[in-house]
Amino acid sequence: MKIWVDADACPVVIKEILFKAAQRLQVPLTLVANRPVRIPPSPWIAFVQVKAGLDVADNEIVTRLVAGDLVITADIPLAAEVIAKEAHAINPRGQLYSADNIRERLSMRDFMDSLRVGGIETGGPPPLAANDKQAFANQLDRFLTRHAGSRKKDPGRPA
Repeated sequence: MKIWVDADACPVVIKEILFKAAQRLQVPLTLVANRPVRIPPSPWIAFVQVKAGLDVADNEIVTRLVAGDLVITADIPLAAEVIAKEAHAINPRGQLYSADNIRERLSMRDFMDSLRVGGIETGGPPPLAANDKQAFANQLDRFLTRHAGSRKKDPGRPA
């Protein structure tokens, strides 16, 4: 299993949680963005820079991930593609996207988008709060305990 991060909009505090988890559990973590992102030196942490453009980072993640991987993203259409490929997605507020909830989330996103196109101000999500950071850390820990803890490690290379 690998962890992929839609890093362009991922909050720094969430990246820091991911860096610590990847290092502690020796799980490969790759951040994908269209601008440089600072990462700590680690054989478990990598960065892929893509060209600027709509959904370029998302498409790169979808192309590279395999079933069972984890993607960190607030992008609901990307999460839907991840789930369609039998992988997993968690948003930076700690909400696990699933086959059971992704259609509802896509519908709500599309509804809000149609309101914005119609000129109605819908506002954006609230700033990330301390309880969001904790919810993410807890959800990530539960996920990794279930999925990464049971994987067999090859001491010769990252999994």
